Amino acid sequence: MAAESGRQFWKRSAKLPGSIQPVYGAQHPPLDPRLTKNFIKDRSKTNALPMKSKKASSFHEFARNTSDAWDIGDDEDEDFSSSSSSLQTLNSKVAKATAAQVLENHSKLRAKPERAQSTLSDMPTNCKVIKSSSEAQLSRTSDELRKCSWPGVPREVRPVTWRLLSGYLPANMERRKLTLQRKREEYFGFIQQYYDSRNEEHHQDTYRQIHIDIPRTNPLIPLFQQPLVQEIFERILFIWAIRHPASGYVQGINDLVTPFFVVFLSEYVEEDVENFDVTNLSQDVLRSIEADSFWCMSKLLDGIQDNYTFAQPGIQKKVKALEELVSRIDEQVHNHFRKYEVEYLQFAFRWMNNLLMRELPLRCTIRLWDTYQSEPEGFSHFHLYVCAAFLIKWRKEILDEEDFQGLLMLLQNLPTIHWGNEEIGLLLAEAYRLKYMFADAPNHYRR
Repeated sequence: MAAESGRQFWKRSAKLPGSIQPVYGAQHPPLDPRLTKNFIKDRSKTNALPMKSKKASSFHEFARNTSDAWDIGDDEDEDFSSSSSSLQTLNSKVAKATAAQVLENHSKLRAKPERAQSTLSDMPTNCKVIKSSSEAQLSRTSDELRKCSWPGVPREVRPVTWRLLSGYLPANMERRKLTLQRKREEYFGFIQQYYDSRNEEHHQDTYRQIHIDIPRTNPLIPLFQQPLVQEIFERILFIWAIRHPASGYVQGINDLVTPFFVVFLSEYVEEDVENFDVTNLSQDVLRSIEADSFWCMSKLLDGIQDNYTFAQPGIQKKVKALEELVSRIDEQVHNHFRKYEVEYLQFAFRWMNNLLMRELPLRCTIRLWDTYQSEPEGFSHFHLYVCAAFLIKWRKEILDEEDFQGLLMLLQNLPTIHWGNEEIGLLLAEAYRLKYMFADAPNHYRR
């Protein structure tokens, strides 16, 4: 009965226009606004309980009883349970059941590979980007797309979905073609105007550092070792740097181009993208991929630019927040670091600077970014909870190491090479649970 209630809650609440807003942004899926009063009242009681009483059971248990996020909308006329007793206990169940949705999505994709062949045109109506002159309708459509994208986006629709989620492509279909044409022309206008200045004295240091870093970007993936691809990356990064003088180019930004480039390349390539020879593509196609990668990366960086300004204050704050969070989540791990004098900055600076890209295979980063782009402030606030979940994932290995050097070697070389969608699904589910508990209960977060 509880499992059925959780499933119907997911389907029903995904259609509602409103949501309860936690401290760090809207949750996915949103909560039913009709529960706000009861939810807040009950949450205040729950927050007073010891942390142990809120420990979640296995996400797999919930995953078996929830439905695919790309299939919401089946039960339009079903009534949400009005039982007051179920409302009073819903808050913790909602957190666990909705986080578990991530897992169910992956299991269904494996069980039904034909779902991955879907396109935007054959998605459920409420997940479709449709023509409309109504701003309210466009806003509602955008919200629905974010809900559908949170548990992962099928490969075939990922390029257009990422353009939409980043705010680069308008939701109104009538405006898309002209917008893409205008923005691509604008980018190559920047190239024509500024790129030759890379050899001028005041830009030489920037260009030299970019030129050094590009060959180091994913060195084991043949795609990124091709001269033509490296030239594209150099142009993207140089133009971004001179248009953002407050930060300029910082090592690590080069990594952030790669997921966008691979996703937009996959729009034209059916085979293995990581080994594809880009000289087989036309000049027009390559120009489109380059411009779209530039604009979407720029949109991402707009939200985390304080990570890359002088002294990188954004990263300093996030590492400190991670330390506080871990001390609350797992005091044993936290004290283990203190015992062997391991500073969080020594391993987590890279996690924040590169958004875990150096810790995960590229395919996992792309799946992770499906959720980051659909989650409000996904690359900043939600990333904090992903890093916390990622660290605790290795608690056994961490506690087995009993010296400073062994701990740092482990944390800088975590064995994720064989990770795929299932592992990322588990990571996101746990991150969502942590966000639900701590972003909505800041007293649990602070000492």
